[in-house]
Amino acid sequence: MGCMGRTIAIGDIHGCSVALRRLLGKIRPRKSDTLVLLGDYVDKGFDSAGTLDLVIDLMRRCTVVPLLGNHDEMMLRARDSRAGLKRWIDKGGLSALESYGREADVSLIPELHFTFLEHCRPWYETETHFYVHANYDPRFPLAEQEEEALRWVSLRDYVPGPHVSGKTAIVGHTPHFEVLDLGHLVCLDTGCPYDGKLTAMDVDTGQVWEAEEP
Repeated sequence: MGCMGRTIAIGDIHGCSVALRRLLGKIRPRKSDTLVLLGDYVDKGFDSAGTLDLVIDLMRRCTVVPLLGNHDEMMLRARDSRAGLKRWIDKGGLSALESYGREADVSLIPELHFTFLEHCRPWYETETHFYVHANYDPRFPLAEQEEEALRWVSLRDYVPGPHVSGKTAIVGHTPHFEVLDLGHLVCLDTGCPYDGKLTAMDVDTGQVWEAEEP
């Protein structure tokens, strides 16, 4: 796209900060690029804290459009109530908590990280593509989608048809060990914390980059 810059989507990072650093080294983001992050920055991997630091730093280097994943949502709820904290830990939040300190205390999480998550988007749309963390109802515009579909519904439970907008969907959330391309939908969650890879894709050219967590 020349001076217009690239639009690059990155799948679920899940605390895999080394893989993210390696991936960014391959992409070499430029100021003119837009990186759409599909959510789930935390949990499962060993360095959720470092991952959020990297993502926040990335925002100084290019345009970053961060989506909110279901694990990110649980991290926010964990700050608000004991029930939210218990649910987060039950769903894998302990690895994220431990990345902030051995005490596994929510108060150790810097406010900057919560502020970042609070400003993540439920969805993002361009002239040719739209981006959601998990799934969508093909019948409705993005502004009318339910949060359950956008962040929680797995492709293993429901594979949506082409969206009413006619645009290509770029999603994460449901791990596969290679890019899932259905034509109208592309899933970029390639299971990084499960000995898979972290994947990025230039949505205009189809170029793919991958990196592994050691």
